[in-house]
Amino acid sequence: MPRPLLTRMLVPATVCLLLPLSACGDDTMELKVLAAASLTESFQELEQRFEEDHAGVDVKLSFGSSTTLAEQANDGAPGDVLATADRKSMDLAVDGGSVGGEPTEFATNALVLVVPTDNPARITGFDDFADSDWVRCDDDVPCGRLAATLLEENQVDREPASREIDVKSVLAKVTSGEADAGFVYASDAVAAGDKVKTFPVPGAEDEPNPYFIATLEQSEDADLAADWLELVGSEEGQELLREAGFSTP
Repeated sequence: MPRPLLTRMLVPATVCLLLPLSACGDDTMELKVLAAASLTESFQELEQRFEEDHAGVDVKLSFGSSTTLAEQANDGAPGDVLATADRKSMDLAVDGGSVGGEPTEFATNALVLVVPTDNPARITGFDDFADSDWVRCDDDVPCGRLAATLLEENQVDREPASREIDVKSVLAKVTSGEADAGFVYASDAVAAGDKVKTFPVPGAEDEPNPYFIATLEQSEDADLAADWLELVGSEEGQELLREAGFSTP
């Protein structure tokens, strides 16, 4: 005997409830995270863990200069979370009215000097890098502001061969052999692995850049954004960041 019409109509809906959201139409939710370029590897790992714990959620990561991302957020660019590599960039977003909650400091990152593994310029450390073709971030971004401060404090007045848009661009110049040396964050040196040799920068450990994170006013799901902040600040998230070269605030 054929089943009643009502029963047959309810079956697809029942099955759909048992499946991930992505398997039932267009119900997948997106969490858009705008983050400093130096957070690339760490946040990609957190993305996997977040999606494992949040069925039907697709994390969309957008990396770049903290200053640029803050400006984009102020211009109304879609986003749920903003993570910056210094206080000035986060303050820019706060002053622009795009931050929906109180920013939280979640990590710090010190500047280091890196050279290619084969070290063609034969650099032995901070004392003899200045005569080489070295690069750093532009003055308008956090890694550039920090580099400029430390270079001035160490009385280095030589100009870099180029100023790059973000720290990953500096790292790429070094690992590709286009530059003899470059100033990047400790986390970027860790991410580069055996592609670079790393030297300390005098005073850098005493002046690390603080990293801040906050939900954005334009977020379409403040609760989901808060879950991301919770993961970043959790012991699991903090341990991952420490392994990546960041330090605890």
